[in-house]
Amino acid sequence: MPSVAVKLYSVLFKLLLKHRLHNLISASPDDGSPVDPFGVSTRPDESVAPANPSFTDGVATKDIHIDPTTSLAVRIFLPESALSPSSELLSHRRSNPRSDRRHSHHVVVIPLNRTSPEKRSESRRKSYGCGDDSYGGYAPSQRRSSRKLPVMLQFHGGGWVAGGCDSAANDFFCRRIAKVCDVIVLAVGYRLAPENRYPAAFEDGVKVLNWLAKQANLADCCKSLGDRRVNGVELKKLNVQGHVVDAFGASMVEPWLAAHADPSRCVLLGVSCGGNIADYVARKAVEAGKLLEPVKVVAQVLMYPFFIGNNPTQSEIKLANSYFYDKSVSALAWKLFLPEKEFDFDHPAANPLAVNRSGPPLKLMPPTLTVVAEHDWMRDRAIAYAEELRKVNVDSPVLEYKDAVHEFATLDMLLKTPQAQACAEDIAIWVKKYISLRGHEFSY
Repeated sequence: MPSVAVKLYSVLFKLLLKHRLHNLISASPDDGSPVDPFGVSTRPDESVAPANPSFTDGVATKDIHIDPTTSLAVRIFLPESALSPSSELLSHRRSNPRSDRRHSHHVVVIPLNRTSPEKRSESRRKSYGCGDDSYGGYAPSQRRSSRKLPVMLQFHGGGWVAGGCDSAANDFFCRRIAKVCDVIVLAVGYRLAPENRYPAAFEDGVKVLNWLAKQANLADCCKSLGDRRVNGVELKKLNVQGHVVDAFGASMVEPWLAAHADPSRCVLLGVSCGGNIADYVARKAVEAGKLLEPVKVVAQVLMYPFFIGNNPTQSEIKLANSYFYDKSVSALAWKLFLPEKEFDFDHPAANPLAVNRSGPPLKLMPPTLTVVAEHDWMRDRAIAYAEELRKVNVDSPVLEYKDAVHEFATLDMLLKTPQAQACAEDIAIWVKKYISLRGHEFSY
């Protein structure tokens, strides 16, 4: 059973969440129309972690507002392991055939001295040919080839109405995932309900995937000196940094992604309601096919997805009053998210196995890892979805954690528990089967 502290915190959490939901319901229009098309991607009362573009703890972060017409934004989490040049890594292995092959990172030997850890870290970055940009953060250098890392799109939880890509809890979780999975994490700050109801959050997820593909194509343009026009916009090449800019001098290429991202190894990870978004984005990626190139979704991770349906499962009956997000509170969240005319627990956004759900056949879905908690009423429906995927030969294992509650690995007070750390490591083990370069599957 969960600890007494978890139980007490759950009671307080549900009281505050129910109060917030009722306030949002009373403030939202009766017809469910958007309060503000621009929308909000975080609440004023959220605990926010500022972006830090330097590798102070092994991960650098920056925020990007990618859509001028909405509040859609992403936070990039770049692990310091990306600074290891891939070409030198390979030559190091060839010249040292007896070196420990369990590690995929490049080892740099720095002489012992009395400098501070920060100075030694800076010395290490300079040895990789990296510099600091004008705002004091990391800026890729063209002097050396950079290591390419897989990209993970992460969709936060919060019952459609709360959370954010820059919230303190999500920032901590994404930093952990970036390091243990050795990936670049793009945390998506989608528009929240009820200011923007379905399908806004889902469309934002697809928009970020398309933005990633555009970034990859623009990065390729940086390597070519031929065509100076992209989508009808006149471009010029800056010899200093090699960035593509428009006629007004505004950068069109995100330098971190251009230098370090490998979009052909893209993973989707969704937390709670973010799992619903991730699954929708995966379906749209399957439908798009080669139109998304060079982006390829190779796997997805659904962490205790926010699934529900009209016909209750055993866990929905037995655990309806479970911890944190009980069924009655979750129903209020769905009422705020779905338009009034579409409110139905068998809505395609709510029930992954609903008969009216359109899209590609399940057999075309990417490999899917499902994480569930023992004391979560949403558990059975997530497991049922995984079972349906396995029936059509999709790799779809389920990790069930004993004595765990909904959001046990991502909730602020539970982030530093051994179980949360173990969950991140378990995810990394599975994900690396699909993001490791051919021939290096066992290099981790």
